[in-house]
Amino acid sequence: MNNLLLRYINLMVVTITILIIISFSLGYLFPGDTLTNISGIVPQSEEQRIALEAAFKLDRSIFVQFWYYLDNLVSGDWGVSFSSQVSLIDEISIAFPATLELITYALLISIFIGIPIGFIGGIWHHKPFDFGAVTFSVVSYSFPVFWLALIFITIFCLQLGYLPLSGRVNFLYDIPHNSGFILWDILVADSPNKKDAFADALRHLILPTASIALVTTAIFIRFTRRSIMDEMQKGYIDAAKSRGFTTKQIFFKHGLRNSLLPIIPLMALQISTLMTNAMVVETIFSWPGIGNWLIQAIYQRDYPAIRIGMLVVSIFVVTFTISIEFISRAFDPARDKFERGTV
Repeated sequence: MNNLLLRYINLMVVTITILIIISFSLGYLFPGDTLTNISGIVPQSEEQRIALEAAFKLDRSIFVQFWYYLDNLVSGDWGVSFSSQVSLIDEISIAFPATLELITYALLISIFIGIPIGFIGGIWHHKPFDFGAVTFSVVSYSFPVFWLALIFITIFCLQLGYLPLSGRVNFLYDIPHNSGFILWDILVADSPNKKDAFADALRHLILPTASIALVTTAIFIRFTRRSIMDEMQKGYIDAAKSRGFTTKQIFFKHGLRNSLLPIIPLMALQISTLMTNAMVVETIFSWPGIGNWLIQAIYQRDYPAIRIGMLVVSIFVVTFTISIEFISRAFDPARDKFERGTV
């Protein structure tokens, strides 16, 4: 276990180091003035330029500049947005939790809907429920997320008027920023309209979350169905049947646990898909998350915001993926032996 942990820590450190090097290099690769790309400040005079170059170590060697950049990342001094002149760490601390909230709810919906449907479809394979589950997963997976979001807006917002079109909560409710998760912030807020604000925030969450979750749910259905079908055809299942155990007993005592083991790494694989889809959905629904924030930064050519935003998103995806992969290996040591044997 210790060797496995050290391997994954080493992999995470190396990967994050490469991401930091790429992020550092972007300041020199972006078009325009390197000083402005790094600092987010346009020098108004030659004296100010010299002072800024000295402050950001641009008059020193490239290794000193990288060490200064790394030190600023660790200390939280991420620079200033070129467009808003606001500290980047303050903007990201507001935008990133909004995205994290969206993908968390979407992942939970996919797990609690996709996995049970996949299990039932796998047990009753080639039955009417299984055919319906497969059809639903194929159709859901075939929808582009941006098109699905536009369909939801057209039906539920413009035609029926049941749900709001954009934002996280109505501007009438003054909800202070606490954790960044709007539902939690409403619950802990000292507001007389807490119940109405919570219901309004839920209504704002429905369409963006459903747009992201539908594709991921289809993946969980198909993968879980195949996992349970493969597991129930193995030899130890036939041996349990020969001993007189019922299908229900075999499934809950043996098949369920072993079928879940291959699904754990699937969660890690889906986080990048969820993050990518969230960036698209946030733009369509004007959701104030990191994806929408990055898109606006690209439109405005806010290079300091782009390189820090991409670094934060990349580190989050890498950290989450490697952590889930480690948990999967820890719970399923046989998988590691199998993969070593096939190399």
